[in-house]
Amino acid sequence: MATISRQLSNNFYRLSNGPGAIWQSFRIDAPLVFFLFCLASYGLMVLFSASGENISDVRSQAAAIVVAFVVMLVVAQLDVHFFRRGAPLMFAGGCGLMIVVLFFGVETNGAKAWLDLPGLPRFQPAEIEKFLVPMLLAWYLSTRSLPPRFRDLVVCGVIIALPVGLILMQNDTGTALMVMMSGVFVVLLAGISWRIVIAGVVALAMASPAWWIFVAQPHQKNRILTFFDPYRDPTGAGYNIIQSQIAIGSGGVQGKGWLNGAQSQLDFIPESNTDFILAVLAEEFGLLGVLFLIALYVAVIGRGFFIALTAQDTFSRLLAGSIVLTFFFYAFVNMAMVSGLMPVVGLPLPMVSKGGTSIVTLMLGFGILMSIQTHKRVLPR
Repeated sequence: MATISRQLSNNFYRLSNGPGAIWQSFRIDAPLVFFLFCLASYGLMVLFSASGENISDVRSQAAAIVVAFVVMLVVAQLDVHFFRRGAPLMFAGGCGLMIVVLFFGVETNGAKAWLDLPGLPRFQPAEIEKFLVPMLLAWYLSTRSLPPRFRDLVVCGVIIALPVGLILMQNDTGTALMVMMSGVFVVLLAGISWRIVIAGVVALAMASPAWWIFVAQPHQKNRILTFFDPYRDPTGAGYNIIQSQIAIGSGGVQGKGWLNGAQSQLDFIPESNTDFILAVLAEEFGLLGVLFLIALYVAVIGRGFFIALTAQDTFSRLLAGSIVLTFFFYAFVNMAMVSGLMPVVGLPLPMVSKGGTSIVTLMLGFGILMSIQTHKRVLPR
């Protein structure tokens, strides 16, 4: 009873000390929530046009956003030590779910990566690995001397390779890339020598011919060849990127106006409400609309980096830094892909593209960021 009374007294004290104290009482990072809310609202407006003014799609997305914000706030209430202690068990559970997917998964767009369980909405277990992999790596490296030794790098490589291999078996290259990079970011943030980084890049470049000849699947080869020359198959593999570039270029500086994009409204852009939604935004809102979206992303990323830099322990810094860099990589790859600067890998534009699982998992990551920010201990002077 004394403990409960003390906690209630502390909460009342915080509530009585201004708006900042109120946000702190509910474990909410106000700037981060504000930027995410603006980003989600902007995304809903673009989605309404990209989905052919289908209000049901917007309602479904809005419901997913509400659930995602609730998940973020719930996760933010958990102390960061909860994630540190539970990292190995959660990682094992995530890998177990992906093994289940290999046997009982549902195939969508050529990828057998979804679970459709009775009474539950369909979800993609691989999405959560974007946070479970860096969480386990941060847990492991936080107990070792940094920068990591070669033996530690080998262990990190195994931790990354296990879920990535399972995701590749599901034929989901885009998610596998994201999971791999989320782990690589932790290793880079741990202070790995640049000599090792350069050596790794050179080794990958030297191994790429062997990958192309013996490992790469026909659809993967086709995507890479189409990246270099979309007009080699303008009505087939190159159609998406050609139409996307036409839409982006026709938008100009100010755009054609909301709901007035010819490429999007006449259904010339395939996957216009998911992977290629940026082309719709660029055509209707122009360069200014794209810059506004980038400004929102920069605001979210900047706040995330502030949280990472001010974290009080190695585990929190590594995990927070990886979450922020993964979010950046998500947005960068999609924008580069839609613009023709990278091969198409099937990654949505974060917080804008249609997709409930992606938004919920992203907000889960931001919930971890808020937990790191709002559960700081008062350090003795």
